[in-house]
Amino acid sequence: MLYKILPNLSNIQFNHFNSLKIRLTFGIALLSALGLGSVALWMNWKMENLLMTTHKQTVNYVANRFPHDVEIYSEMVSLEMGIQKTINNLSDHKNIYWFQDNNKKIIAKSLIFSPQLTTINNINSIPKVINIDNQYWIICGMPLNINNKLLGHLYIAQNISNEKVLFAHLINSLTIANIMAITIMIIAIVLYISYSLKPLEKICTVAENISADKLKEVSINFHNTPNEVKKLAESLEKMLIRLGESWENQQQLLSNVSHELRTPLTIVSGYLQSTLRRGDNLTSIQKEALSVAVSEADRTVQLLEDLLDLARADNGNIQMKMEIIIVNDLIREIIAIAEQYSGRKINLTEENCDIKIKVDQNRFKQICLNLIDNAIKYSSKDTEIDIKLKRNKSAIIEIIDRGIGIPLALQNKIFERFYRVDEARNRQTGGTGLGLAIVKTLVSTMDGKITLISQPEKGSIFTLTFPSI
Repeated sequence: MLYKILPNLSNIQFNHFNSLKIRLTFGIALLSALGLGSVALWMNWKMENLLMTTHKQTVNYVANRFPHDVEIYSEMVSLEMGIQKTINNLSDHKNIYWFQDNNKKIIAKSLIFSPQLTTINNINSIPKVINIDNQYWIICGMPLNINNKLLGHLYIAQNISNEKVLFAHLINSLTIANIMAITIMIIAIVLYISYSLKPLEKICTVAENISADKLKEVSINFHNTPNEVKKLAESLEKMLIRLGESWENQQQLLSNVSHELRTPLTIVSGYLQSTLRRGDNLTSIQKEALSVAVSEADRTVQLLEDLLDLARADNGNIQMKMEIIIVNDLIREIIAIAEQYSGRKINLTEENCDIKIKVDQNRFKQICLNLIDNAIKYSSKDTEIDIKLKRNKSAIIEIIDRGIGIPLALQNKIFERFYRVDEARNRQTGGTGLGLAIVKTLVSTMDGKITLISQPEKGSIFTLTFPSI
């Protein structure tokens, strides 16, 4: 059977990872998140790289201009004054310069200068970002050569605090935008996948609700659906038609065989009983053999009757003569019949009012006698059987025994056809394994319900519930 597809977004449970919807949603959402996250990281790296490239361009500009300007000024003033004038011309509120000779002594510097900049170690031509008093700087250094003579090192510090703040705001905005985009994308993906899987949900609904007698009537038609889903629906429809034909043939065979065997077996049973009654000259062994043959023949006839009832129910041909009855009176009649053939005491507890239901009287007798017979067979002779009648919103009939009981693990199977809790004991009691299956079928046909409460070695309670009138 197709796996049940979750019907809507609110029902998604991510611990059920075998769901196709969740797998598709999780996979596509993960790929989308990785894609958008990769783009965000790439943009972050690209913007930082752009910032560093811009500073490198500034450094290259200064590196090319600074020696030339120093040479010009040094023709008019001393070399130190020339360096200072050049630094003053290039400096502004964002760019700070200072020059150290080969002895690490500061010869010239910008008017606006932070001494903390000189405490930084390992400054070279590769720009690096540092934080000083919540101010971000890009710092690098380069050797200064005049007339092919190394005079010292020129250091450049560029304040990028504003750019850093702007960059941080941009990254935050980009992160929020990515989260929102991923969220919207996931919701859109879930809705789209839910819409795309609706044909599979429909197929699942059809498969869950179809009954055996309507297999051939199923029609699964889809419009504007993918070819794969159409092919699946067509294959399922053809399979159901084949199953329907097989089911009909099986039921017809069962009905025909049961009907054809019942009559000769009834005749055989009659002849055996007649021979047994008139067999004064039979030995004890012969009489025992005939008794066993009569018992088995009667048991086989009962089995065929049960099979015929189930076949009629499956084909929808079971005859029901629905009428309003007073349950109290009919139960007393049923108890009298059961006490007569079993010799067991059956107690009746009822409310002081008439309880009316609409059922087939003969079928209702069959149900109750079957359950009482079941209670008698599986409880010891020194125990009593209790029947309770109650009326709430419905009519409730409880049949209670104090017998061997049924284990909890087996209670959901006892209404299956041919199922026996104890195979050996069923053989001794003459059970066919169809009694409770017939009871459930008849109860359901009359709009009733049957439930069971049982404990091993403490007994069982079968409860019949019918709409009260």
